[in-house]
Amino acid sequence: MGYVLEFGWLSDAVSLIASGAAMTVFLIAVSAVAGIVLSVLGAAGRRSRHAWLRRAIAGYVELIRNTPFLVQLFFIYFGLPSLGIRLDPVVAAILAMTLNMTAYTTEIVGAGLDAVPKGQKEAALALGLRPRQVFIKIVLPQALKVIFPALTSQIVIMMLESAVVSQIAVRELTYEADLLQARTFRAFETYFIVTLVYLAMSIGLRRLLVASGNRFLSGGVS
Repeated sequence: MGYVLEFGWLSDAVSLIASGAAMTVFLIAVSAVAGIVLSVLGAAGRRSRHAWLRRAIAGYVELIRNTPFLVQLFFIYFGLPSLGIRLDPVVAAILAMTLNMTAYTTEIVGAGLDAVPKGQKEAALALGLRPRQVFIKIVLPQALKVIFPALTSQIVIMMLESAVVSQIAVRELTYEADLLQARTFRAFETYFIVTLVYLAMSIGLRRLLVASGNRFLSGGVS
């Protein structure tokens, strides 16, 4: 007998799916903002004249980029309690996502900083601007304009990878999908619906970032 699709359970599951999607959005919103801020500092630090700072940031980037996100998450949630550090699942998820995203976006931001012509920095310094002012007002806005497509893609990727945090009982979209599947025994229909939700969220997030970025960059960079 062929498999018969059944979506009658969906009307009662909308609130759970919406709740899980809202948690996913919250996780990526917090970790993306924190990750981008930290990556700007990290990229600047990698270009510091202090060798110890450059080596420390380079080591962190290599460590995070060459280990699985799931292992990083488990280390934070299950490993740190051995040292007396116990974190709420949501806090642990945000911390893991932020640390992971910072490592990748540090390289992205760094590439943007390197793409800004040195002549513009020298001209700004010649006009009397301090190095910090040159970085914030001249270099960083131009770097962000160069890297914006890559930055947008990394944020979307991180949102999709957030499904992993269901493994520590964070009630995001994948966690709610697992509960629904266990309750309804309709695995195909459940994960089909959740796949469509993730697709819609990815498209919506990308469009939102592009629209917001275009407004910011058009106003901040000529």
